[in-house]
Amino acid sequence: MRRSSEHTKTLILSAARERFGKAGYDRATIRAIAGDAGIDPSMVMRYFGSKEELFAAAARFDLELPDLSAVADDDVGRRLVAHFVERWERDEALVVLLRAAATNAVAGRKMADIFTTQLLPAVVAIGADDPSRRAGLIATQMLGLALCRYILALPPVADMSCEEIEYWLGPTVQRYLTDPQ
Repeated sequence: MRRSSEHTKTLILSAARERFGKAGYDRATIRAIAGDAGIDPSMVMRYFGSKEELFAAAARFDLELPDLSAVADDDVGRRLVAHFVERWERDEALVVLLRAAATNAVAGRKMADIFTTQLLPAVVAIGADDPSRRAGLIATQMLGLALCRYILALPPVADMSCEEIEYWLGPTVQRYLTDPQ
C-alpha cells in the first residue's frame, strides 16, 4: 500500500517526537527514527533535510495561551498557571522538548524560542512594565514545574492536583506580573 507524502511526514514526526523524548537529541539517530516509522532513512532526509530540521519540525509547539484581557488583574497569575498545567498534561510534545533541551543546545534554543515568541507577547498584552524580565521569570516557574512534575516525577509535586499547583504557584506568577520593580 502506497502512503501519501503527508501520511509519511506524520509517521516520521510521530516517531521523531517519541525517539527524541526517550533518547534525547544527541542519541536519537535518523536511522532509528526511520526504523520506528517503518520507512527507509533516505525518506527522512528527503522530507526534512537534516536531523536538526527534523527536530525543529518535531518540536513545533503552540502554548495556546488564552486571551487574558478579560481576566481580573489579580487572577491572571492563577489562570496562567492553570493553563500551563492543562497544556503540559494534554500534550507530551513540550515534555519531549524539555527533556531534550536539558542536554542539547539546539533543543534549548527551540524551547527558549517558544517561550520568547509566545509567552512574551502575552505578557506585553497584559500591559506589564519590563515584560521581558517578567516573562522570563514566569518561564522559570513553568519550566521548573514541568521538570519536577513530568520529567523527574519529584514527590510531592508529581502527585499534586492541578488545583493545588494553581494555589501554590499562582501567587508567585501573579507577583511576577504585577509587583513593582
